[in-house]
Amino acid sequence: MREVREEWATSVAQLVKRHHEPVVVQTFRSTAAATIAYVIALHLSPEPAPLTAPLTALLVVQVTLYSTITTGIRRVNSVVAGVVIAIGFSILVGLTWWSLALIILASLVVGHLVRVSEFVPEVAISAMLVLGVTRVGDTAWARVVETLIGAVVGLGANLVFPPPVWVSEAGASIEDLARRTRQLMLRIGEEAAGRTPFQLAVERLHEARRLDHDIVAVDAALRQAEDSLKLNPRVREGLLYRVVLRTGLDTLEICTVVLRVLARSLTDLAKEREPQPLFETQAGATLEQLLSEVADAIVSFAVLVTTDVSQSAASAEARLSAELTTAAATRDKLAQLFLEEIQRDARQWQLHGAVLTEVNRIIDELDTEHRTRRLLEELDRATREQRERRPRLTRLRRHLRLPAPLRRGRNRPAAPRRSM
Repeated sequence: MREVREEWATSVAQLVKRHHEPVVVQTFRSTAAATIAYVIALHLSPEPAPLTAPLTALLVVQVTLYSTITTGIRRVNSVVAGVVIAIGFSILVGLTWWSLALIILASLVVGHLVRVSEFVPEVAISAMLVLGVTRVGDTAWARVVETLIGAVVGLGANLVFPPPVWVSEAGASIEDLARRTRQLMLRIGEEAAGRTPFQLAVERLHEARRLDHDIVAVDAALRQAEDSLKLNPRVREGLLYRVVLRTGLDTLEICTVVLRVLARSLTDLAKEREPQPLFETQAGATLEQLLSEVADAIVSFAVLVTTDVSQSAASAEARLSAELTTAAATRDKLAQLFLEEIQRDARQWQLHGAVLTEVNRIIDELDTEHRTRRLLEELDRATREQRERRPRLTRLRRHLRLPAPLRRGRNRPAAPRRSM
């Protein structure tokens, strides 16, 4: 009995620790919203079992506020469109095999016309369910009422159970990607300093290629974080956060691509020089040191783009700048060693130059000045796109003649050092 209680306590503790995970949050919010919608529909709908309301609430409630609102609107539109089509067909022809075919065809066409996105089949489903009953009028409007109840409850669930902001989770994914990249770069450097069998170099190349799958997973986490920032009253600098994280991930993606090319160059070099070492002893040791310094800089860059506090961001930026300066000095030393080695033995000089170029590209991508310039360009582009998508709101602001400092203050970051 004691063991059972301990296991139960451990399970509860794990659940508490995971209460911020998307699956846990979505499960509780969806269950609560569906139950509340059903209770309300029991009192307002003429149907004895108004299951459309909890079904709608279950489908409307999403992880983020933005997706909840957009999904709710599209779902209500799809159901209403299906009900209207069903009423029209029931009055004209009733239910036959050919009228069923026509109503499905018409529903799918109308679904695309009203732009309900993934809920196009819901238009046909609603039309068929309503058309298949006897009391078409009462059932149709009851279904509309239940759908509206479910949608309203689903939207209201965000007030009772506020959706989390997934910025920290996306930042953790970015840092984890940077650390995996660092570990791979360290292994490549260690092996490049000695005798690297061709098969071992091929394995490292496959590991570098598998980083693409990690990029996809991090991109999904970042998209969720971007959605959680949209229309969220708890976030004041949503645009800044989105741009900082997105540009940070883009930079890391470029670094992983260059690392894959570097691994390919070392693989080709290992194939040409086997069983000899890839480089001379001093050049190999210097390359190992350079890759280690660049790997540390990648992690510091990830910490910089995911840091919220201004003081911490300043510290991360200073550490990144120092690491890049050290790496640049080591790169220059390696370039001189490569030159001396090529002068003695010109074989595979192209691969030596490729290795140096690829490492230099990563250093350039991580440069703080390059990062600042890119970030400002993306902020300007995002702001311009918002103005083009919302011209009426832009004209209203100009008409009100809001002071310029006030307009700039709305998009001013709380931690400006974080964006560097």
